[in-house]
Amino acid sequence: MIHENHTFVICAYNESPYLRECVESLVSQSVQSRIICTTSTQGSYIADICGEYNIPFIVSSEQKGMAADWNFAYKQAETPYVTIAHQDDVYEPDFLKCTLEYLNKAKKPLIAFTGCYEIRDGVKVMSNMLLKIKRIMSSPWRFRVFGRSRFFTRRIFMFGNPICCPSVTFVKTNLPDEPFNAEFNNNCDWLAWAEFRDLPGEFVYCPEKLMGHRIHGDSETTNRISDNTRNIEDKIMLRMFAPKPVAWLIHRFYVKGQKSNKK
Repeated sequence: MIHENHTFVICAYNESPYLRECVESLVSQSVQSRIICTTSTQGSYIADICGEYNIPFIVSSEQKGMAADWNFAYKQAETPYVTIAHQDDVYEPDFLKCTLEYLNKAKKPLIAFTGCYEIRDGVKVMSNMLLKIKRIMSSPWRFRVFGRSRFFTRRIFMFGNPICCPSVTFVKTNLPDEPFNAEFNNNCDWLAWAEFRDLPGEFVYCPEKLMGHRIHGDSETTNRISDNTRNIEDKIMLRMFAPKPVAWLIHRFYVKGQKSNKK
């Protein structure tokens, strides 16, 4: 039986060698859901894989960057809950089951997000320094009082963005029609979370490690580090939450952390 309230939207581009693995992780969920795929790139590669799994395939006529692609993907889901699945990542079988359980406990959820691990050279990395820091930063969200607090969430964002974007499930009925700011190429997710926190409702955190975020040299995140986009946008975001000297100091640690994305 397909869950009527949720859609996975795979946001795909070009010819990712990991797309099939992502698709298979979604069709293997213990709770079944609608699955669709969107792209802004031409070619038969993505369409052929979608055809094998009977996944509706929708092509955007515009190529305006990551935020625009995500907004397009978000709009294609007709259900109140939507998870934008990144083509390189994988989802554990109980990802949706756990997410829905946590959402059902919330009074007015804005987003739900889970813990994650990394995939490096095909191997699951369950813990490293960066993951530990993000888990520590996210841990207070286990308590609903902090998930509802704008003040507390802004204090977390002062030190960075611990929310793994592909783990996020959006509650569309409580959010804007276009959640991502197209002026940002890398940190459009971080900015979105900050803007969501100004809305009435709560962040819902499921700490279980239920999805794998793939780290590799051709990923969009790695590209944004290489062309300096991430550095520029990190500085802008940190200045939104902290005084300039504090933001500068935190950014120095960020630069060191970026090196792990290239390994």
